Amino acid sequence: MSPSPTALTNAHIILADAQEKLEKLRNIKPYLIDLSLRENPVGARMGQNLADKLAILPQLREFGFKNIFLGTLDYSMPDELEVDDDFMMYLRDHQIDMTSCFAFTAMGIASADGVFVPDPSMLKLRDYCVPNTLHEIYLSKAGMEGQYDLETLRRSLPLSIQWLNENIVGDSRENGTSGKPRILINIVDGCDAFAEDPDTACSILSLLAEQDIEGVSIEDDRGTYLPFQVGAYVAVARSFLPAPLQLLVHVHAGAGVENASAIEALLNGADGIWGGLPKQAAIIGHASLGELIANLVRVGNPNMQDYQLNQLLPLATSLQVLDQELPVPDDSPILGHNAYRLPLSFFRQVPGRFMDLIPEAIGGVYRYRICPVVSDTKVIAGRLAEVTGQPPETFLEATLEQMIRLMRRDLRAGERIVYDEPANLLQLYTRAGLC
Repeated sequence: MSPSPTALTNAHIILADAQEKLEKLRNIKPYLIDLSLRENPVGARMGQNLADKLAILPQLREFGFKNIFLGTLDYSMPDELEVDDDFMMYLRDHQIDMTSCFAFTAMGIASADGVFVPDPSMLKLRDYCVPNTLHEIYLSKAGMEGQYDLETLRRSLPLSIQWLNENIVGDSRENGTSGKPRILINIVDGCDAFAEDPDTACSILSLLAEQDIEGVSIEDDRGTYLPFQVGAYVAVARSFLPAPLQLLVHVHAGAGVENASAIEALLNGADGIWGGLPKQAAIIGHASLGELIANLVRVGNPNMQDYQLNQLLPLATSLQVLDQELPVPDDSPILGHNAYRLPLSFFRQVPGRFMDLIPEAIGGVYRYRICPVVSDTKVIAGRLAEVTGQPPETFLEATLEQMIRLMRRDLRAGERIVYDEPANLLQLYTRAGLC
């Protein structure tokens, strides 16, 4: 039975909507700020010292990042300096280019009589000669508690922005002069604020739309909101923040939907995201720039050619290993050891097929992983080639098929063996050859 004309029409409307979203992702030139010098070490068991940061910065530049966070200045106990302070002072004292570099700062406070006191982080930003900032505020009741109330926020925020514009020397221009700082207001608890009191959130966005800033950032700081919620909050924010104001997001991985939320944000009006290149973050991960770039490559976005894509996988992996002194978790999508280790030939992504992303596109290669329930002869031959160094075509098909039979028989007999390990694989190969 053929579908009705109405059903087909509806189907095409639905598919056209998906195609429209895909085209938007293909054509977007996202505003990205790399946070590998701060986000990744925050949740790491080791972190970065000064020498590490000095080595990482040129790697990020070489990869293609224009906008880079140097570190955080609005941490607790500001009198006890962090490595981030040493890093920024070193860059200043050695006249290392900080063009398009940012640091986190907190809002200064204006008293009821109008006396404004800049936050210590703002003074450090000035003294360290960092030209741009992500200036952080909180809007939810829990976020503001112990810091300020809403009235104080409304009074202080414009004065804080004014102080930054008057006291921070921005990026140098081509004619040798310096511009104003690029100020992005980061609403740390942005999703919470929208969920708790959307009217107040919108009123603050209206206030920000009148300020001399580059734009606004919204966080899902625990990663607990679903993609459609993040998309809705971004769409509302966009309606209050017309271009050329920039709108960015930062999403943690608490619910496991962080990359979907980042994509949903872009589809609903966000200009970009900020985050580290590797996956690790302050909690258990975040929508990383590495993953976003890879997914935009997947949909055919030509603007990703601005980055050294052949370095994406090795660079992201090396940065995470540096911070953790542990390998990237094997089963991490895109960046993990098993992301491109085939357990079954059917899963191979191939060049030119819609939505496939071959590992070579981001600096990786296909490898093989033996899973006794499903691995086929091509996978087994590939893994044997890795272990022995012999070409995969040297292994007889009959022997490979016998290896599959033996794995099935072993499992049925209650034997649970990790055949992926070289010694076990070679033993299985020998057994199969004797049959």
